[in-house]
Amino acid sequence: ALVLASGPAREASLAGICSLGLSMELDGFRKVYIVVIALMWFMTLGLSDEYFAHYHNRGRYYFFNLVTLGATMGVFLAADLFTAFVFFEIMSFASYPWVAHDESEGAMRAAQTYLAVAVLGGMVTLMGLFFLQHDAGTLSFEGLRAYAQENGPEKLYLPGILVFFGFAAKAGVFPLHIWLPKAHPVAPAPASALLSGILTKSGIFGILVVSCNLFYGDRTWGDLMLILGVITMVLGAVLALLSIDLKRTLACSSMSQIGFVLTGIGMMGLLGSANALAARGTVAV
Repeated sequence: ALVLASGPAREASLAGICSLGLSMELDGFRKVYIVVIALMWFMTLGLSDEYFAHYHNRGRYYFFNLVTLGATMGVFLAADLFTAFVFFEIMSFASYPWVAHDESEGAMRAAQTYLAVAVLGGMVTLMGLFFLQHDAGTLSFEGLRAYAQENGPEKLYLPGILVFFGFAAKAGVFPLHIWLPKAHPVAPAPASALLSGILTKSGIFGILVVSCNLFYGDRTWGDLMLILGVITMVLGAVLALLSIDLKRTLACSSMSQIGFVLTGIGMMGLLGSANALAARGTVAV
């Protein structure tokens, strides 16, 4: 049954799905990203008609484009990690036809890499969710935050890294970035823009959820995020400089920007309660 609740944050839940159900929440933070997602999709769809004028399988592209839109909205509206995971996987599989749209040899190879990274990341994340559910007894963001505050982050490093793995794969964090430079050049330009502007940021949303709820103010986690962020930032910039393909350059530039965001997340962990500047920079990037 669908249950709606009102208050400072609007909530909705749908029970009976894989016994855990789906839970969603709309607050000020999520409203910003929902507006950004809607704007990006509106702009790319507005330009798609002319772009796809001489393309084949346009109906297939538009269908999976809308499915991916709904799934992406679901990721950002999720109130627990299980809901985020379900919509995250739908988003990953629905965006696969984007990469394979041309059906050329290069496009199919890139799509296979994209799908392999998505499946591997999803399975590793699911393993982490099993650990968290067993240890904490909940996957809700509030419940996990309360558990981490009560028991400390030491027991959560393994499940935290497993969950982080899947989100980092979608975000294009080093060394899971291998799909980005391959998928962007072969995908249609509107899809490439969404892959760069929105889908990678859904991975960042998951990393933010893990970092802020499980490892808030934890120095070890902050160091890990900072190291991966700096490597991703520098490597993406170097690859962009060496690229001669515009869409590949966009992909590598996006990877570098993800590194900037991850560096901000690392600083949020290292600075603890004095992390306002790092949080502002992370969200702004």
